[in-house]
Amino acid sequence: MVIVSPEAKDKLQEALSAQSRNDLALRVYVKPGGCSGFSYGMGLDEAKSNDQEYEVDGLKVIIDPFSAQYLDGAEIGFKNEMMGGGFTISNPNAVSGCGCGSSFRPKDDAAAPAHSHGGGGCGSGGCC
Repeated sequence: MVIVSPEAKDKLQEALSAQSRNDLALRVYVKPGGCSGFSYGMGLDEAKSNDQEYEVDGLKVIIDPFSAQYLDGAEIGFKNEMMGGGFTISNPNAVSGCGCGSSFRPKDDAAAPAHSHGGGGCGSGGCC
């Protein structure tokens, strides 16, 4: 299960309210790619039959089985910054990540995809 900060929850509930659809939830996922092996993703989506579904203070969250193994205990936050803000993910299952925070290498390094860019870092063309 992921944790959602109050700031992130407020922003996400605003986005869900703007859609005027009761069937949408926050989908959090990981996929192979990025400079550290896996990339994070989030979006508004409908639940699929094999998704894990739960609520965090009234916010519906869905995670597919593949992503769930890498996201257990991860915290979704939101930062307001002078040059723009955005969502962040702090993941206890990651041993390293890229500077932009959108890519990570899991503790179970054997799970890293074979086509990983090898941790070239941001700016090397592998992430962001």
